[in-house]
Amino acid sequence: MNKAKILIIEDNEDIREGVRILLESEGYEIQEAANGAEGLSLLSEDTDLVILDIMMPGISGLRTCEEIRKKSFVPVLFLTAKSQESDKLIGLMAGGDDYLPKPFSYSELLGRVKALIRRYQVYKGKNGDGEKREKSIELANIKINEEFNEVFVGGDEILLSDIEYKILRLMMKNPRRIFSAQALYENVWNEPYFHNCSSTVMVHMRNIRVKIEKNPQKPEHIKTVWGKGYRFEQ
Repeated sequence: MNKAKILIIEDNEDIREGVRILLESEGYEIQEAANGAEGLSLLSEDTDLVILDIMMPGISGLRTCEEIRKKSFVPVLFLTAKSQESDKLIGLMAGGDDYLPKPFSYSELLGRVKALIRRYQVYKGKNGDGEKREKSIELANIKINEEFNEVFVGGDEILLSDIEYKILRLMMKNPRRIFSAQALYENVWNEPYFHNCSSTVMVHMRNIRVKIEKNPQKPEHIKTVWGKGYRFEQ
């Protein structure tokens, strides 16, 4: 299997070098950028993960992530000195997939990197099992082609991140089942659930609604069941 390619966008040279050395020792192929503009120029369809600092001169990490989302659903892991819950939600709303506050341990960083890349490679069909998935799911005006991980709404293709895709696919495979935030998190992220994870789920549900619903404020498909969770309505 080819090496996974990681793009590090970080203005602090010491942090950038430390992360590069760690990840290269794990067999990853690394590209480095000192600012958002340089990082955007290096982004390609072969990039499997972007590690992105929020606080950078010039184009901020949040703005860089928004530009990435215009052309790619590659997972984005934010590195930042900010650790408040509100800052995390802003990063997720900009299109980030995960968030790691500084200072962080290399073991924690490596765990996040491996999880994000594993999910993304499965999402892209790069997991190496050699099997084609030809199934499709179609409910109401939404269709998921599982062979190519494509999503269509009313016949028009929409781009979802790998997390958004996995949430929608899980809910469409189990229509009308109520999923608590904990059930969604543990099924999609494959990580233990903690109380603050509910905000992470909430932001991703909001992003999905913006992309698939005619009126995200009055969703027809992704319904909130107050006090219980979420369900997909046909």
